[in-house]
Amino acid sequence: MFRNMFRLGAGALAVATAATSTAAQDASTMSILEDLQASTDITVLAKPSDPTVRKANAVVNGDVVTDTDVDQRLNLVLAANGNTIEEEERSRLRLQIMRNLIDEKLQIQESAENDIFITDDEVDNAYQRVAGNFNMEPTAFAAFLKERGTSRVAIRQQIHAELAWQRLLRRRVQPLVNVGDDEVESLMARMEASKGEDEFRIGELVLFTTPETAAQTMTQAEQIVGQLRQGASFVAYSRQYSQSSTATLGGDLGWVRLEQLPPELQPIVAQLPEGQMTNPVQIPGAIVILALIDKRQVLTANEDDAVLSLKQMNVVIPAGTGQAQAETLVANIRGGVETMRGCGDVETVASRLGAEVTVNDNVRLGDLPPQLKPIIGALQIGQSTPPFGSMEDGIKVLTMCGREDPVTATAPNFDNMFAELEERRVNMMARRYLRDLRRDAIIDYR
Repeated sequence: MFRNMFRLGAGALAVATAATSTAAQDASTMSILEDLQASTDITVLAKPSDPTVRKANAVVNGDVVTDTDVDQRLNLVLAANGNTIEEEERSRLRLQIMRNLIDEKLQIQESAENDIFITDDEVDNAYQRVAGNFNMEPTAFAAFLKERGTSRVAIRQQIHAELAWQRLLRRRVQPLVNVGDDEVESLMARMEASKGEDEFRIGELVLFTTPETAAQTMTQAEQIVGQLRQGASFVAYSRQYSQSSTATLGGDLGWVRLEQLPPELQPIVAQLPEGQMTNPVQIPGAIVILALIDKRQVLTANEDDAVLSLKQMNVVIPAGTGQAQAETLVANIRGGVETMRGCGDVETVASRLGAEVTVNDNVRLGDLPPQLKPIIGALQIGQSTPPFGSMEDGIKVLTMCGREDPVTATAPNFDNMFAELEERRVNMMARRYLRDLRRDAIIDYR
């Protein structure tokens, strides 16, 4: 949600041309590198502190980021990843979390300078949506967070910063973005010409690098991949580690075609199975890790877009149930399902089995878990899946009550294409905006 250069001062935003800003930045960078490379004797005059060990508060333009803030945000990431992160990785993650918390302070401060304030009601509503993602009421979610060494305050601070920054971008950055009708029409024409070609929905985790830091950054990327392959959340890691503007979206790059990707990535993505991720790949200026979320064909009807009407039976397995008893229960459920006569009979069978019934009339086939998608995709109206589930979650059965298949693919929409181009440019400008806030910030580590 979150192209031109920003010069910030006294809460004001001045815009220079993209060409001037890029040239100035390159000249500044080159002068530093040339100066360092020309030095023949570099002697470190004091022992550097170890940021992975030192417990410190950071005062950002007068606002404090405490070690408790870092601990609670770290525990929030650990909770999202089932505490599967190794100790060495936790130390690196602490450093990234501190940087993120400093950025949040800068975002909130700059928003306040521009008379943008977020109310408690707005934060509460967003907090309730987050709790809903965990299938919990806000009170139960707060208890869940406390058990894991974090708190609702940690989430509310992150929500506050995100809402304030998004509103600031809408007010001060988005009006400066210029998207021409001819650009949108050209993009739509290219989509029409690409009809039937593969399109990929990709998650990205981007670590920017230079030739001097490439080896160190590659080592970091390989360690991140190791954690992800052990079950860590790609979305959570992208939010914490990625230096791309998509980090706030959990790395979701959206739908792209191969030709939109750097040449180094095109053959890798073309061969990547759905639901899998790449090893770290070095491209000019960065090392990237990609995950293939979904795949479709441009402007072609996609079976995954079929909308299903489903009824679910769920039989809760009592605590202490043995394996033999559970197998008998599954056999009884299977027998009940075999006698069921379509969706109209689900409640009757569920009553005999002591099952709960849930109805959902708007389930997208492509959003179902990979283990169930091919099974449910092959069902006719009134047919049911075999029993599935676990001792903890209960035994479930899904019955197909209706299906609406996409007849034709949605044609390119001018307004949607316009919004997509605009968003890309806002994201680029937002990144520059935040970079300049960091550059001008007074940060005291205590």
